[in-house]
Amino acid sequence: MGVPVVRIRVLVVDDHRIFAESLAAALAAEPDVDVAAAGSGPAALRCLERAAAEGRGYDVMLIDAELGVLGASGDRRAPVPVSVDGAGARVDGISLVAGVRSGRPSVRTVVLAEKDDAVRAALALQAGASGWVAKDCSLQRLLAVIRGVLRDETHLPPALLTGVLRELTAARKHRTESEQLVESLTPREREVLRCMVAGLGRKAVAERLFLSPHTVRTHMQNVLGKLGVHSTLAAVALARRAGVGPADPASAGRPLAGNVVERGGQLA
Repeated sequence: MGVPVVRIRVLVVDDHRIFAESLAAALAAEPDVDVAAAGSGPAALRCLERAAAEGRGYDVMLIDAELGVLGASGDRRAPVPVSVDGAGARVDGISLVAGVRSGRPSVRTVVLAEKDDAVRAALALQAGASGWVAKDCSLQRLLAVIRGVLRDETHLPPALLTGVLRELTAARKHRTESEQLVESLTPREREVLRCMVAGLGRKAVAERLFLSPHTVRTHMQNVLGKLGVHSTLAAVALARRAGVGPADPASAGRPLAGNVVERGGQLA
């Protein structure tokens, strides 16, 4: 009686149908690989949910870096709206990685790219990807990456390593600086900032925190001043760099409390 083969379940996610089907067929020829293909972010998430419900979840996802950005015919189009974390979001390849990391942390993700891009590769790693691989790499190389990420390895092309490390170092520096600025806010100002991150206007913030619109306006001006920015959009961008999440919809109608700087999930 032979030893049973431990099979690897792979999901290829690419909106270029010919590429996705060709890659899936090549991987399926391996004796220990089961593979399926999805043509969009929403389709991939449906595949994950269905497989999990059947008790046979995927081990690795291979995700097109330009998913939902460049159509098969070469026309530019917007990423597809889809819910990845319980709220509406627009999903390209990297944001799909983040959604999978959040919802299915046991699934390893590898980004497939048409060209080397240290900035995008760093963003992919920060989002939770375990690797960045050229689309034109050999099948043997891709299989080595698939098996490697299942051993908790991180795979990058050697030519990208220096650039990616530089980007990650800069991102950590910016995050630390942003955290320090956010920590300079008072608890009430942090509550207001979280409401700003959630996209709430002055009136909605006032109703939520039981304050007058004039008081909220003063708090918002103080937030912008302490963060050293001149617009709500810039304040929200800085807050997100610092790990500040949006106000919890479940807590509507009562003041928020506690430190809003979420330090978890930083890349070591």
